Amino acid sequence: MIPWEELDEAAIPGEAGTLRLKRRGAEYSIMLGANELMNSRLSGSEEALAELSAEKLAGRARPMVVIGGLGMGFTLRAALAVLPKDARIIIAELVPAVIAWARGPMADVFSGALDDSRVEIVEGDVAALITASKGRFDAILLDVDNGPDGLTRDDNDRLYSLAGLAAAKRALKKGGVLAVWSAHPDERFTARMRKSGFETEAKTVRAHRKKRGLKHVIWLGLAR
Repeated sequence: MIPWEELDEAAIPGEAGTLRLKRRGAEYSIMLGANELMNSRLSGSEEALAELSAEKLAGRARPMVVIGGLGMGFTLRAALAVLPKDARIIIAELVPAVIAWARGPMADVFSGALDDSRVEIVEGDVAALITASKGRFDAILLDVDNGPDGLTRDDNDRLYSLAGLAAAKRALKKGGVLAVWSAHPDERFTARMRKSGFETEAKTVRAHRKKRGLKHVIWLGLAR
């Protein structure tokens, strides 16, 4: 078997943790300690995050969408495939190295997605972008950390708290969509979404694009 090769590492701003980018043949992995945060073979649920959100936005002209977390670009690529040509997509990524990896060793994985004219990259915390916005976005897609029960940053908890959800609701237009990816189900988070005024459903999706393997969760909340 081909051994894993470590290509780079990057500190997470404000935290003690370090991300490591690894490659084995054509397969890539981003690790935090012993935990694999993402793998280039497992893109199905991240793609579903974009596809399910786009279904809720059907018919909207010039939708403005925020994606929190660049990762390996699976959500971005799926969004580009299903959103209209007049859409605008803002990617908020906290770790500068992740953006560099997307343009460097993982360029083939991204397939030029970052060069699409609809895409804008913001280097910074998606929570700050959300908090600074009011009635601006048609959809906010959060693929940050491991979901509401995170691994990488304590500060990510504020995205999923009642205060964070209230900020997301303020940042959305009426009828806008908050979509949240998670590695695990969380009934308490479902309750917080509903308490925050979102018409909420939790969908179970497969991690693999061939609809097999691990199951992940995507929450879809409509701002009313």
